[in-house]
Amino acid sequence: MQGLQQVVQLIDKVTTFLGKCVAWLTLFMVVLTFLIVVLRYGFNLGWIAMQESVLYLHGLVFMLGAAYTLKHDGHVRVDIFYQRFSVKQKAFVNLFGTLFLLLPVVIFLFFISQEYILTSWRILEQSSEAGGLPFVYLSKSYLWLLAISLGMQGFSEVLRNILILKEQSKVALQGKV
Repeated sequence: MQGLQQVVQLIDKVTTFLGKCVAWLTLFMVVLTFLIVVLRYGFNLGWIAMQESVLYLHGLVFMLGAAYTLKHDGHVRVDIFYQRFSVKQKAFVNLFGTLFLLLPVVIFLFFISQEYILTSWRILEQSSEAGGLPFVYLSKSYLWLLAISLGMQGFSEVLRNILILKEQSKVALQGKV
């Protein structure tokens, strides 16, 4: 069980690091959006690439933020019954939901987007807008970042819930209390 706890801790550290990166990206995105508005309406200046960069950042924030949201139990849930469950009952529901809902969707997303992303990389897809960013293939790769980061955190949640069901270890409870 000690090994499982270490894996949970490692994945949680990676997810926390990604969450902190997302927080800074969000701040940068807000500042950039403010700058775009000031330049456009205050000085009648604007660049497509600058506007598209906000879209790229927005996509990255949401795709990388999903795992952090899962780690902190911030995803949407109907708590009619769940809120009254014991810690072990919650762990069972979370384990079932992760194994039979989250992980299959993540695996499906990874494989179904493969051709879409690889084709974009093969042709080094660029923006269709004049003056746009030449990195559309990078933004399409965010789908894989979502699948990998959410899959890793889902795996951590599976292990955490197994630990809770087995012994209610402090490390397992740490992520959910």
